[in-house]
Amino acid sequence: MNEMKKKLLRVGIYLRLSDEDNDKQNKLDNSESIKNQRNLLLGEIEKRSEFLLVDEYCDEDLSGAGTYRPEFERLIRDCENGKIDVILCKSQSRFSRDMEIIEKYLHNKFIEWGVRFISFSDNADTANIGNKKSRQINGLVNEWYLEDVSNNIRSAFKTKMEHGEFISPFASFGYEVPNFDNNKLVVDSVAAEIVKEIFNLYLMGMGFTAIAKYLNNKNIPSPSLYKYQKGIKLNIISNRPREEIKWSANAIKTILTNEVYLGHLIQGKRTTVSYKNHKIKSKDKSEWIRIENTHEAIIDEDTFNKVQIAIKERTKPIKQTGLAHIFSGKVFCLECNQYMRKKNSSKHEYLQCSNNRDGYNDCINKQSIRYDKLENIILNEINKKICKYYNEEKLEDLDKLNKNNKFTDKIKALKKQREEVSNSIAKIKKYLKKLYEDKVNGIITVEQFKDLIKDYNKDNDIYKDNLKSIESEISYYIKKKENVKKTKKKFSKYKNLNSLNKVIVDEFIDKIYIGKLNKKLNSRDIQIKWNFK
Repeated sequence: MNEMKKKLLRVGIYLRLSDEDNDKQNKLDNSESIKNQRNLLLGEIEKRSEFLLVDEYCDEDLSGAGTYRPEFERLIRDCENGKIDVILCKSQSRFSRDMEIIEKYLHNKFIEWGVRFISFSDNADTANIGNKKSRQINGLVNEWYLEDVSNNIRSAFKTKMEHGEFISPFASFGYEVPNFDNNKLVVDSVAAEIVKEIFNLYLMGMGFTAIAKYLNNKNIPSPSLYKYQKGIKLNIISNRPREEIKWSANAIKTILTNEVYLGHLIQGKRTTVSYKNHKIKSKDKSEWIRIENTHEAIIDEDTFNKVQIAIKERTKPIKQTGLAHIFSGKVFCLECNQYMRKKNSSKHEYLQCSNNRDGYNDCINKQSIRYDKLENIILNEINKKICKYYNEEKLEDLDKLNKNNKFTDKIKALKKQREEVSNSIAKIKKYLKKLYEDKVNGIITVEQFKDLIKDYNKDNDIYKDNLKSIESEISYYIKKKENVKKTKKKFSKYKNLNSLNKVIVDEFIDKIYIGKLNKKLNSRDIQIKWNFK
């Protein structure tokens, strides 16, 4: 009896369900693939009296690449701890498709630990020294297969992105992925209103933190909690319960800078190192795939652009209110070009050149300007502009200029010219291909081919330079036309202003420059750079 026990070999069977043969109706079920693998291996154990099944290791819905597999790791630990004598698999690829893993365990560690590996469909058996090369060849073939699959998947995803198809499993807050098409985005009407409110609050002068606090105080669920409440399961790692995950300044900034709300898709920003190394790395901006107008916009382009400018220019909001002052990021010293810092006293608020704050004394513009006086000056100047532009005749003139001006005719002429040049480039390309075929077929000599291609390459370079010049002109006139359109839109809103807010200041003014005080005249040079011409 003791002699029989010594001969028994403790067997562990390893089963793996790969994505390509996932045939389960329900995630809790065992797939047919797993059942077939188990039946095959148990049948082999029954045939061999020396085999004693001691454990089963089963990884489902997991790749055979060198990634973390819980049951695989448990199997390796049991082998290292001397609990397993023999591992049985249906095939070597079920154990791993990674050549490094095959070499590490089949040909090194298992030999060190006294563990025998057997797979039946490809006749791998580490007890048979003669088939080591076949095991290594199988390992290489399996790894090549993984690489091909990975490349095919990457290529398929890239094609989808280039066609404007949405490929992420989760939509940005404000959108949802419909059941009828998981490559499209549709507006989530409830979340979209919150997105609009966030943009409006920022333009009113609230900062990222203040907006987050405002939404939390109103008990508006954060994006992750909102999705969870709708039954969408996100893989979020957090020490807090999901219900306690609140809005954050980072979440607000992400929404305010996301072009998805313009109706555009920007995908392919990140990738993995390789099919074996799943570490995420960022791609260069030039490699991003940007497709416009793929879905309904939530935010108009004018509002989005104003927010982007405000984010770049805005200084820190006031701690007490969470609001940025109405001239935040707009006021600069005319003498040294540094920004003007806001200061408070018991009576008034002031703006002073930042080169003259504590520890600095580098600017000749030393006298501060009262905030309320500057506000009155700017209000008066804006009203002058409105008075100048706001009348029906002038607005009608701007409208006519926008519809019938020379810019429109010029753009049309340039686009026609661009089409002609593009056709000429295409003809040259076609002719060069024909020349090459004639050379290959012996119709023309190599010398003739070189002479002909030299002339055509010169022409091609000239056409390409012309094309760049035309594109530049088109952009110039489109911008001119847009300026006319924006000017009309801006002055159609207002008749006369009694007060200012952050939105109005941002809409009219790019920068304000404050010169030094002339004490004799008690005046200073104040220059305004407008957002229009």
